[in-house]
Amino acid sequence: MGVRYVGRFAPSPTGSLHAGSLVAALASWLDARAHLGQWLLRIEDIDAPRCVAGADQQILKQLAACGLVTESEPTWQSRRTYLYEDALAKLINKGWAYPCGCSRKEIEDVYVSQGHQLARHNAAVYPGTCRNGLHGKSARAWRLNVQAVIEALHLPPTLQWHDRRKGLQQQDVATEVGDFVLKRADGVWAYQLAVVVDDADQGVTHIVRGEDLLDNTARQILLQKALDFPTPTYMHTPLVLGENGEKLSKQNGAQALDLSDPLAALNRAAGVLGLKPCETSLSNALNQWTQAWLSSQQSF
Repeated sequence: MGVRYVGRFAPSPTGSLHAGSLVAALASWLDARAHLGQWLLRIEDIDAPRCVAGADQQILKQLAACGLVTESEPTWQSRRTYLYEDALAKLINKGWAYPCGCSRKEIEDVYVSQGHQLARHNAAVYPGTCRNGLHGKSARAWRLNVQAVIEALHLPPTLQWHDRRKGLQQQDVATEVGDFVLKRADGVWAYQLAVVVDDADQGVTHIVRGEDLLDNTARQILLQKALDFPTPTYMHTPLVLGENGEKLSKQNGAQALDLSDPLAALNRAAGVLGLKPCETSLSNALNQWTQAWLSSQQSF
């Protein structure tokens, strides 16, 4: 454990924490504590239209009630847009980012015309329509030229990485995702760019987050390489599912955490992570789970 460890929890203030987000918060906090590292809080409020007024402060209060505290001041993405501007400018100067004039419907129409079916919740693979020019369209968004990055950096077509829980992972970003968005048509910075820039700027070395974000990892690693950023170590935690079998989320009817008994809420989250319950006190529970995490082979 001689290597400096910096972890983070980065919720979006689209509402209060729910049972699923508490699992990710607890896992990231325990991992940082087990590594004798630093745990950062970052409020990912870059998508302003989806944010709920006051939700950021409510999230901070919920975490504090659960004993999940940080010694550092939280940061807000909305105050860091100059960093994203700089990163996009670097990609443009290298010829690795380009403006796109396509609407979502146009992209989906091309995708379907090529014989593909749109999977539920999945975006159509971008066909590269504007890669070599806007063809008379007005610029709407900015995209990463995935193939140009891969060729310039001599990367294999299929990007591989190791997840501490899920093992070896791989994705061919060019064919499975296509040239993904860096800045949206409405002017909002894309999650992929913002999170990569923030993690690098804050020196994050270990990322522990929900399994629903596993599919994003290859895109983020590719961006890290394009921007000459280090790649953190990744671990994706189990998801809490709703009654319909899908990921518990605010869009899926997830209720705000009931923290009238924080220890009970934490015990439920710990159970999802395979940790034994503790009924004595909040501090004893967190200490017990830290020791269990420390002795678990999957945590390192």
